[in-house]
Amino acid sequence: MTPGALPLGDPAPADGLLPGQAAAGAVDRAFGLYVHIPFCAVRCGYCDFNTYTATELGGGASQDAYGGTAVREVEFAARAMAASGLPERRLSTVFFGGGTPTLLAAGELTRILGAAVGRWGLEDGAEVTTEANPDSVTRESLQELADGGFTRVSFGMQSAVPHVLKVLDRTHSPERVPQAVAWAREAGLNVSVDLIYGTPGESVADWETSVRTALSYEPDHISAYSLIVEEGTKLAAQIRRGQVPNIDDDDHAVKYELADALFQEAGLSWYEVSNWARTPGDACRHNLAYWRGDDWWGIGPGAHSHVGGVRWWNVKHPTAYANRLDRGESPAAGRETLDPDTRELERVMLTSRLSEGLKIGTLGPSARHAVAGLIAAELVDPVKAFHGTLVLTLKGRLLGDAVTRALLD
Repeated sequence: MTPGALPLGDPAPADGLLPGQAAAGAVDRAFGLYVHIPFCAVRCGYCDFNTYTATELGGGASQDAYGGTAVREVEFAARAMAASGLPERRLSTVFFGGGTPTLLAAGELTRILGAAVGRWGLEDGAEVTTEANPDSVTRESLQELADGGFTRVSFGMQSAVPHVLKVLDRTHSPERVPQAVAWAREAGLNVSVDLIYGTPGESVADWETSVRTALSYEPDHISAYSLIVEEGTKLAAQIRRGQVPNIDDDDHAVKYELADALFQEAGLSWYEVSNWARTPGDACRHNLAYWRGDDWWGIGPGAHSHVGGVRWWNVKHPTAYANRLDRGESPAAGRETLDPDTRELERVMLTSRLSEGLKIGTLGPSARHAVAGLIAAELVDPVKAFHGTLVLTLKGRLLGDAVTRALLD
């Protein structure tokens, strides 16, 4: 399967310099780093991320050389930001995603992190996360990550039910997850687990088993995402051929409500539509930076970046990515400068997903007028709206797109 195409945009300059807009107000925005590790042992049937197995890689690209290539982009990014007039800012968050970052040796991940810290430094108490498959870590590798500056690990559990994992093409056994969580705890890492609901053939009882099993590990954070069938994936082809049933929106809603109730019962509160944390400090600060419109630089093939309303994305294939950096050029394939209307649309769409809510006074007249109808439809908390903040109800979380449309029409 070939990952989806990059968005269209304007040409990105080879020197990586950003327009003056990017520096405006930057001193008041948090700055984070995303590091994309584009390697997987097996491609999951539902995945359309920019990832490659060993047999798909080709073109002279190498996992062994990847750490050095990522470090070169870190150095390029630091030079480009300084030359663009961006103020010096320490990193508030670093997030290694994929793919499966922990397919690289822990020493390579800490090498990339060390290069970033050497260039920018870390804020006190900064969050440093890596995603991991439960079968891609050991007690020793997790301890090495913690010793090297990582503070948090997010395990791709997805399900506790073997037949559901099989449909998703996940390679780990359910028994591996508690062992990996225990090792992470021993190393002093904060622990998150990811779940997916709505897999074809997953019953409500299956989903409840997965939720209760995940909660039994007492994670600090849980993400629960509805399965989205992307065109071009193996799963989309299986559904089209009738090999597995299609997904069902009503089934998704039932499972979301069940999960939310069980998470709350276990002491986890929602802070974003698909994310729950044990305490406010356990919320994923890196993802909050995305939802709040802060700045981040994305390292790696296909990685996206955003600084001050300027968004760009790197070339997708690891070989093309490495070749550009070897020539001292930006790996960016294209970029766009967001106009005020687009920035406002994204602010409303993303901030309304957060439990901290959207300040009604920041909305335009038509959007403020729409709030009364959203309250009447039981999509928005009436008490919080009376006090000036738009916060979604449980029903509103299930119909978040309708809320956004009402506010933006």
